[in-house]
Amino acid sequence: MAVMNEAQVISNQLDVPSPGRYQISPALSTVTIRTRHLFGLGPVRATLALRDGRIVVTDPPEASTVQARFAVPTFESGNGARDAAVLSPSLLDAEAHPTISFISTGLVSEQGTWSLRGELEVRGVTRLVEARITALTVDAAGTTLSASAQAGIDRYDFGITTYRGLAARRLTVNFDVIAHRELS
Repeated sequence: MAVMNEAQVISNQLDVPSPGRYQISPALSTVTIRTRHLFGLGPVRATLALRDGRIVVTDPPEASTVQARFAVPTFESGNGARDAAVLSPSLLDAEAHPTISFISTGLVSEQGTWSLRGELEVRGVTRLVEARITALTVDAAGTTLSASAQAGIDRYDFGITTYRGLAARRLTVNFDVIAHRELS
């Protein structure tokens, strides 16, 4: 029976793209946010547009990196009053902080689950977060990758504590990303 190293295990569990640089397509990628409001009674779903990003795939995959920036003013939940409150200085302060950024610090596997760890900056406050990779596929030509990940965010970690009780403390953020290989 052959013993597999960790890089081989990755290849067996995920469709690992070839090493190289991949530009994330903002038009084809989505960021969705789920949380609750009204003392946890009402569900809230919202979207946030990706401004730009890049994925660098390495061999071994654990050294791969991701950088992404999100456009805060694009926050949209379908409720104009809620959107205005979220974009106001009380919560995200879109005018003073128009960008949320993420820079990865590591790709790790624990019990067969891959997670991307990194630094998330919101309103000028940077905290470590972890996004669990839920899917990763590559097209037959090896030029386009699709990735999905999910992260749990505690808004209090970023100093966003307004509307306690009315707005949930924790958010679930889903990332669905399409990236195209950059030509050398």
